[in-house]
Amino acid sequence: MAFEPPQRLVRALGETERDGAADWLVKLPELVQQVVGLRELTVERVQAPGGRSSLVVLVRQADGTPAVLKLAPPWARPESERAALAHWGGFGAVQLLDGDGDGDGGEGVLLLERLHPEMSVRSLPEAKALLEAAGTLRRLWVEPPAGQVFESVAERTGRQAEAMRTSAAADAEVAPLVDAALAAREELLASAPQARLLHGTFRQSKVLAGERMPWLAVGPDPVVGECAFDLARLVRDRVEDLIASPSGASITRRRVKRLAESLELDQERLRGWTLFRAVESGVRARRVGRPQDAELLLEFAGWL
Repeated sequence: MAFEPPQRLVRALGETERDGAADWLVKLPELVQQVVGLRELTVERVQAPGGRSSLVVLVRQADGTPAVLKLAPPWARPESERAALAHWGGFGAVQLLDGDGDGDGGEGVLLLERLHPEMSVRSLPEAKALLEAAGTLRRLWVEPPAGQVFESVAERTGRQAEAMRTSAAADAEVAPLVDAALAAREELLASAPQARLLHGTFRQSKVLAGERMPWLAVGPDPVVGECAFDLARLVRDRVEDLIASPSGASITRRRVKRLAESLELDQERLRGWTLFRAVESGVRARRVGRPQDAELLLEFAGWL
């Protein structure tokens, strides 16, 4: 199968700062060909623009059933995604079609139910989109499986906090926001409520239209922790529209209140995790050379 990886994936891999990213990209066409052959799949097309951490290919199985073949590098934690999808069993999330992945031609390969990639809840009016997204997210918040293999919110944000401290030490402009975000994290972790299995990277574009259910979540980077951490990423959806609005700051505060109330979460805990996650994303964008994204995220964080 000859193809060009989507430019979005190529750019994102260039920002990962991880050894092996270039090699994985070079070997990707060969891996796709190998997996397609082993699975007796028929390729329709590569999904573009696709994701920032994986290649998504629309395929048909040997019996003609439409499916999605997803290939991700090890640092994207595809086996953690597999374990979460298996635990959810299609309730609120895309259905995993290949069980434990035996015979898939290598780790990091998932065969998934075909949804409608062209239709996410982001295509809905904002109020409706937030309502549908929040309802989908609620279904995913379940007890982690026994002997769970997922990292905790404390572990994930601990790595992020170290990178934020390094950036703040070299960039005085972001230091006050980083200090506020790190203080919020420490306070939140000191009194964390009951842990649940979380999507980890939830936002409107991660909720696609399906056949079994109207909306299903895709692309988790699962983590175990409090639900407010998961909801925090949703708060800043359509951040460019918020920043462009003269009342963006007040809209953001109302959004925090509305989402917290709709999912019965503590408003201040949601605000704290929203602050941490926005600052972390903004500082990272600044570090890898995406100044426009960084500016939007850090201005948003300043409202919190």
